[in-house]
Amino acid sequence: MPVTGLPRTWLRLEGLAVFAASLVAYGWQLGGWGTFALLFLAPDVSMAGYLRGPAFGARLYNLAHNYVGPLFLAMYGLSVGRGDVIPYALIWSAHIGLDRMLGLGLKYDTAFRETHLG
Repeated sequence: MPVTGLPRTWLRLEGLAVFAASLVAYGWQLGGWGTFALLFLAPDVSMAGYLRGPAFGARLYNLAHNYVGPLFLAMYGLSVGRGDVIPYALIWSAHIGLDRMLGLGLKYDTAFRETHLG
């Protein structure tokens, strides 16, 4: 069942906050905006999983569209002194934040359009 009402609004605002914070932090990292534009839609390649069916597609899409991946990438970069990977984590989190802000949530395994945000 999708989230509705005020919780849905809060989740969209949270997506806006993550998107904005990721953009600001990316600017602080002095990342190239051409690189940002080139890689911003990269997580959407995961939609190709739907060619194998909705259950597999949802798993692959959700793997690429949750905050765990970019968080771990950023933590890896910070923990081993690889600051060069931080901009990629920020591009990834910006993508997810924008998706959430637009109401594009995590997918159920029944159909592509069925998401936790409705």
